[in-house]
Order: sequence, then structure tokens, then C-alpha cells
Amino acid sequence: MVDVELRHLATMAAVVEEGTFGRAAARLGYTQSTISQQVAALEKSVGGPVFERPGGPRPVRLTPLGTVILEQGRDLLAKAEALADAVERFKAGDGRIDIGTFQSVSNVILPAVVRRLRDEHPGCDIRLSDVPEDPQIGDLDLLFYDRPVDGDVERVKLVDDPYYLVTRPRDFPDGPVPLKRLDGKPVVGCHAACDQVWMDQALADADARPRIVFRSPGNETILSMVRAGLGWAVLPWLALHGSDVQSDDRLAIHELRPAPTRGVYLHWPATSSQSPLAVRAIEIATEVAADLTKQAPAGRI
Repeated sequence: MVDVELRHLATMAAVVEEGTFGRAAARLGYTQSTISQQVAALEKSVGGPVFERPGGPRPVRLTPLGTVILEQGRDLLAKAEALADAVERFKAGDGRIDIGTFQSVSNVILPAVVRRLRDEHPGCDIRLSDVPEDPQIGDLDLLFYDRPVDGDVERVKLVDDPYYLVTRPRDFPDGPVPLKRLDGKPVVGCHAACDQVWMDQALADADARPRIVFRSPGNETILSMVRAGLGWAVLPWLALHGSDVQSDDRLAIHELRPAPTRGVYLHWPATSSQSPLAVRAIEIATEVAADLTKQAPAGRI
């Protein structure tokens, strides 16, 4: 393998572009003897002359070997410049970040996170993917989930997100509803890939076993079924906040007693160094979650 240094290739390119060693030295801030030494080192590396030196004021000319070296060398210099630029952009917070997310976070937390990241780093590449049931951090930089994820990860709890009962108006008087009241009643539920398995257990612990009449992974579909009178729904506050249910006069929201509550967590790999972009995303997500907490009913979510 030919052992060529990038600085020698840069010197060669400058000589070709300027025509003489002297003008190349002035451009690069070197002495002319330094230029000669670097060209000599390059020629030693490739095993032959790269320039014909006519002497006097006449410009130097490339040898056939020099033409081959320069053609390939320009590609290497361009790639080296691109690499340096990518490193600088990475250090400045640009680059790519892969985030696993789920419905409530995608609708309520992530829009503010993505907007602020893009405002601060317009060149960043943010890629989102829906988390499956039993997710793993894998190749993701960040992972939002409503339970702690196993594996070699670090995490922060963003919010405690209580569940509420969604009904049609006048199905219940104003005020909290005991979970026990759902026993045997028609309820529109989520798919198991959401948090229905966990929710079913919370209901069972309260001796409430509602009759699931329809399942959907989409919060908007579930709410539409409640509006149509198919049944009630039990949904977390983030889902209701993202759907702006509070302003919908076709629906009523009731606290549940006791109130099932899920945690919403943000995870990242514990074994790798986080990019500046990922670090900033964690900071912003934490700030957005804190702001949401202030907006929640009775100051809590």
C-alpha cells in the first residue's frame, strides 16, 4: 500500500494550481524549501517523480505518474474535507438522531422537541420510528416508552401520567368515578401492543372487569367510538391532551378513584457516548415534560 500523507497531496494540488513552488508556498504559508521537502516526500512515497521541473519562471508540469496521483488525490482531499466538516457539525450538534416513540409522546411531547432541535440545528437529521411491544434500545439513540425498558440503558422519568375515564356527557355526574363502576360495562380498549395488558391488570386489581366491545391502537378512533355511544374509554392524560378532548362538548372526562398512573420514560444506551444532538434532545424533552406537568389538571399528570 502506498503511504501518502494528505498534507503532501494538498501541497501537490497547490503547486499545480499556482504553477510554481514559490507561489504555492505563499498561498499555503510555507517557505519554498518546505514545499520542496513535501513534494520530495510524496515522490519517495509513490516511487517516482510527480513533477517535471523546467526551471526558471516556467510553470512546473505533472508527470504521467503525477497525473494519476493528482486525480486520485483530489478525491481523497475532498473526502477528508467532508469528514472534517461532518466532525465539526457533529460537535456543533448537527448530524443524525434515531428516536423510538409511541402515540401520546409523538402527538404531545415530540413536536416541541423536534421544533426546538431544528431551530437550533437546521442541518440535523431526526428519524422517528414507532416502538413495538416489548421494545429494545437496539440502534436507537433515544427511546420513549411508558414503562422502564430492560437492557443496558439509562433513563429519566419524564412524567407520571394518570388515566381518566372518558364518557358521553351526563353518563355520570361531575366528579371522580370509582374504578369499580366499570365492572361489566362496555369499554372501548386499546390493542395489546399499546398498554392494554397493563391497564387490564390495573382494572382487575380494583375488581373491575369491563366488557371490551372494540379495540383500536388509535386514540382518535377510540374517542370516536365513545362519541358514537359504543362504550366508555380509559385513556391517559397525555392522550386526551393531544386530542384536545377538554374542548369537545360531546365527551366528558372524569377522574378515576383509585387513579391508575403510568410513567413515561426516556431511555438511551448506557454503553455508548451520546452525541451532542442526543444530549440536547434529552434536555429539551425534560423541559417540555416539565411544562406539560404545569398544564395538567390540578397541576398533575
